Amino acid sequence: MSTLFHTILAALPVSLALPLTAAAVTPSSDEEATAAILKQLQRYERALNASDIDSVMTLYAEDGVFMPQHSPPAVGRDAVRAAYQRVFEMIKLDIRFQIDEIRALSRDWAYARTRSAGTVKVLASDQPPGPEANQELFLLHRETTGHWRIARYIFSTTNPPKQP
Repeated sequence: MSTLFHTILAALPVSLALPLTAAAVTPSSDEEATAAILKQLQRYERALNASDIDSVMTLYAEDGVFMPQHSPPAVGRDAVRAAYQRVFEMIKLDIRFQIDEIRALSRDWAYARTRSAGTVKVLASDQPPGPEANQELFLLHRETTGHWRIARYIFSTTNPPKQP
């Protein structure tokens, strides 16, 4: 009995240190995830401003969902591609993202909350570009390759409604 008790006492400090060791590793992996997600959001900003569908699609997961304001969700790669095709045929964006937060939800899931501001040019109009401002929420998934992809993306305007 005494030997068992001493073995348990000897193992106790090690077992108590394990959670601390795991916690010490987490910040660097969170920092790496945050940096990788930030780069993806910067790539997305560039792709939007260039109206580059192929670059946008490299950022989306296979089962990605794009939920633009005033539209039904586009679910899956083909639908997401078609939705961006329609967007880029109608408007030309010149926007910048402000990253408000990036949070890991687990090892392979995270979200980013952003705001964007800039201008939008309606391509079928001879009017000059007007103000564009949105708030966005990205749900990102780390694939088995280690790359973070947009799993879900939703946005809404922060511009005040036009007065009649």
